[in-house]
Amino acid sequence: MDFLRPVADEGIPCPDPEVKVESGFVDLYTDKDPSCHFCKYSAREQVLLEVRKLVGHYAALGVGEEVSVSVTGHSLGSSLAILSAYDIAESGANLSDDGMRVAVCVYSFSGPRVGNGRFREQFEGEFGVKALRVVNVHDNVPRMPGLFLNEGVPEMVRRVAEGLRMPWCYSHVGVELVLDHRRSPVLKDTLDPGCSHNLEAIIILNRRSYHGSGEQFVLASARDPALVNKASDFLKDHHCVPPFWRQDENKGMVRAPDGRWIQPDRRGHFDDHHHHNGQGGNDGDDRRSHNGYFRLFG
Repeated sequence: MDFLRPVADEGIPCPDPEVKVESGFVDLYTDKDPSCHFCKYSAREQVLLEVRKLVGHYAALGVGEEVSVSVTGHSLGSSLAILSAYDIAESGANLSDDGMRVAVCVYSFSGPRVGNGRFREQFEGEFGVKALRVVNVHDNVPRMPGLFLNEGVPEMVRRVAEGLRMPWCYSHVGVELVLDHRRSPVLKDTLDPGCSHNLEAIIILNRRSYHGSGEQFVLASARDPALVNKASDFLKDHHCVPPFWRQDENKGMVRAPDGRWIQPDRRGHFDDHHHHNGQGGNDGDDRRSHNGYFRLFG
């Protein structure tokens, strides 16, 4: 069962207790474990730190370019991207040193609903955050949660349901771009729900420019269609790409200098020094400067 929770309950500085989001999503965004080497800081803390640092840096350059913040994600990553964009605007992480508020936008792929109607009103209206939600019309994930009480029902019905504190009233944010894999010359007409939710398939559909109802998709980029079958059986057979072809060489095992096969050590974790000073590296003394590039919720 899903439940809505006020964002203020999770440390996001919102004075309106009626702004609510799905509890599992906000838990994942704000939870941390100080005793864990890899989750000592919450996703929220890490994102806001980096955004403030980068906004301040590029706004101070004064090169005449307009600074903006774009957050993107797929599926669960989409819900975290929407939460993060809201938090960036609410907490003022997008404010430059001179007090200018830079634009924040979200590119969401196959994402579920995140919050209630009041959350949408603040997201779109008061903060002016823009969101483009790209979905496959046959994908069930964007229909959840709030299957019956959502932005599609009459507003009066939704407001009455929210007034009764019903925990299943959700609203999508932003503008929806609907794609259909059944009209694609590349993808199979399948009922497999995993295929409908496939990110590579969404990219393939999106890279073929849509020219209106009744028209065909036109090739617009050179992304390799073989990536669709990396973890699915979704490409039409004439492409001669085997299904589920992605696999780790030797299932991730590596050969040690003494000839034994072992699992490699985990590398690349940013330690506390990186978190506070913008530097990272391995666990040893070798330090590398952070190059300023990072992904949010892929």
